[in-house]
This record gives sequence, structure tokens and C-alpha cells, in this order.
Amino acid sequence: MKMTRLLGFVILNLFVLTVSVHPLFAKAPTTSKILFTSTRDGNYEVYTMNPDGTEQMNLTQHPGADLSAVWSPTGEQILFISDRDDVRDLYLMDPDGTNVRRVFKKEAYRGRPAWSPDGKKIAYMHLRWDLNKYPIYTATLGDQKEKELIMNAHDPSWSPDGTEILCSYLVRLTIINVRTGKQKQPLSRKVADWQLQPSWSATGDKIAFTGHKDPPLPPDWERGDPFPPGWEEPQTIYIVNSDGTGFRQLVDEAGPKATHPVISPNGEEVLYTQRVNDRPQIFKVDVNSGIRTQLTDSEGMPRLGNLGGDWFDPAYALPVEPQPHLLTTTWAKVKIKHNTQ
Repeated sequence: MKMTRLLGFVILNLFVLTVSVHPLFAKAPTTSKILFTSTRDGNYEVYTMNPDGTEQMNLTQHPGADLSAVWSPTGEQILFISDRDDVRDLYLMDPDGTNVRRVFKKEAYRGRPAWSPDGKKIAYMHLRWDLNKYPIYTATLGDQKEKELIMNAHDPSWSPDGTEILCSYLVRLTIINVRTGKQKQPLSRKVADWQLQPSWSATGDKIAFTGHKDPPLPPDWERGDPFPPGWEEPQTIYIVNSDGTGFRQLVDEAGPKATHPVISPNGEEVLYTQRVNDRPQIFKVDVNSGIRTQLTDSEGMPRLGNLGGDWFDPAYALPVEPQPHLLTTTWAKVKIKHNTQ
């Protein structure tokens, strides 16, 4: 009798745990998807689309500004920026736009997020307007502790092995060892004077970035002297090996500046943003053939349109596993035992 009651108690607990915990497992996309920002609905919103530009869908549908979304390594979560609570900060949501929640309890101006390859940590810019500083921080999801990595740097991108972070520091590509803080700069200024918005390939062997070979700097630009009209236009997209070799230009300098490059998971294409009729639109370029494809064409708000992008492909994703910080120890053990049977 005791054994029967115990068995019934265990089954009941397993049922309760299954009902209460299972909704936390959001379904990752089963096909390749691109996240991007669009203003076509009157403000910044997070959208998703297929790699050929079809099936463009608004995920956020909120009056606040939602932008700069990035996929988690498993595709089960999306990290993005929003000012829906007045301060532009980091939020998480499921791939279908539901279950939106703040990352940090204490609000602050945070932006340019990036996931670690194991999905446990994030890197981001911590914008401190009062001090006119913008350091890059790292944090473990589920933990409110933040760690400063480097001061006055932009656009962190995590290495595939999780040991380093690539960023633009004083407008140069800079790779930082997360544990030791040791820095290295793979590309000389002689190749490209300004090196911005880097994207590391999933295999770690390629870096795409926005570059300007010879920006026409005013005499004292660091102190705020104005730049000449049109100075940004030759800014375009380059790709280089992680060791600094194999430097190539992917997009012609003619026409409006090209920005926000993101390498596809298979390393064969690069997303980027460029204006068409004074509206930003998203393109992709084949790394080998140089063939360009325009993916968006909606106009959006004046001088705004579609920009940015982040690519998820289940064929190149990490195995989909439960997020330990979201689960009880009991359910995690049950899940492991079930999978081994």
C-alpha cells in the first residue's frame, strides 16, 4: 500500500512539473529565419523573414521602440532592445513574440546585445550618458551581476568557442580574451582606417565588418568638430580572415553607405543595410560570387525603413536543451533520465 501511494505521489508530481515547466520550452524555428528591425508600422518593431525575403512578420507589435534583435544559439529565445518601460533596455521573448520579459531588474540604457555560444551569457553596450561613456559588459542570464569588459567600445560579437569577444574599439577591430582581458587587433589601419560593426562567422574563421578606407576627418573630430557633408558614403562592407589575412571588399563603394553586416550560419552570405531612395533596406551578398539580393522594399517612417539583421539556421544551431536557470533541479534530473531510457 505504501509503495502504491508513493508511486502515485511521484506520478502526480511529475504531471504537475510537466504542466508547469513545459511552457518554458519555446519552439525554435524549424527553417532558417532572419530577424530584423522595421519602421513600416510607424515605429521600430522586430520582424522575422525567410532568407529569400518572404514571409515578413511583425513579432513585437508594441507602441514602444523594439529593435536590434538577436537569436539565442538554440533559436528558443530572442534578445532585443526596447524602451517599452521608458528606458531603452534588454528584453527576452519567445520566437513567436510571446512571453516578453526584462533581462535585468535594475533598468539602465543597454544595447547592441550578443549571445555567448553556449547561450548562458550575453555581451552588450552599457550606455552611461551622464559620463559620456559606453563600455561593453558581460552578464550571465538569470544573474543580475554585470562585469565590465572594455571601455568605449562598440558592437560585441562572441567567438564560437566562447573565449573571446570581438568589438570595435577606437574604430579598430579588437579581439578581447574574456577571462584575461588581453587584447589583439587583427587588421591594420592601412587596410581600412575605420573598422566598425564586426560580425564573427559561426566557424570563427571569418570576420565581416563595416569599413571606411580613408574617412575625411576634420582637424579635431575627437572634440566634436563637424564632419564634411557626405563623408560616410564610401563606408562599405568588407570580409577578412580572423588572423587578418584574406582582406576583401564585398560591396561596391559607389552609392549610399553600407552598414550592419551579419555573416550567415553557413558562411556563404552576408546581410547588410543600404539606402534605396533614401530608405534603408536589407540586402544579402554572396561571399563567393558577389551577387546581391534585396530582401526588403517597404518604406517605413521618413528616412527610416528596414535595418540590421540576425540569422538563425537550425542546421547550424546548438542542440536544443533546457535552460538550467529556468528549471527546477527535479525536472532537469527527470528529463535527463527520460532521455537515457
